[in-house]
Amino acid sequence: MTSKAAFSPEEWKVVLEGPPSAGMIVVTAARGGTIRESIAMSKAYVEARAEHGESELLDEIVAAKPETDHTRYHSAAELRENGLQHLRDAVALLQSKAMTGELDEYRRFILALASNVAAAHKEGGQSVSPAEAEAIQEITAALGTTRP
Repeated sequence: MTSKAAFSPEEWKVVLEGPPSAGMIVVTAARGGTIRESIAMSKAYVEARAEHGESELLDEIVAAKPETDHTRYHSAAELRENGLQHLRDAVALLQSKAMTGELDEYRRFILALASNVAAAHKEGGQSVSPAEAEAIQEITAALGTTRP
């Protein structure tokens, strides 16, 4: 099993930035619901912590507080572009250092988080808005998988 010790501090930061980046991409995809969606992101971490023991790598990721720097980006488009790059960079690191199952767990966690965030607030009578669905598709592609 892979642990935090397999990564340099800079690499670990990249791995940790992936999940909250995905959440923020979904939060900023459509207007409204920011508070509910932020709570849904935190709840995804709590739920993943409850499944403790499935993956040492995922356990260490969800044990860290999700952090996002809201001041780093000047627009939702810039946040999306950089967030998707964070995801691609994290996947590349995990492909080189983690076991295949651990990478799959990381992907599943991020996609579950993104889906929970999208469903946290109805927009236009829909549980997931078209903009959020598009964001999830972009996240899925950045993770190198085909299923959201």
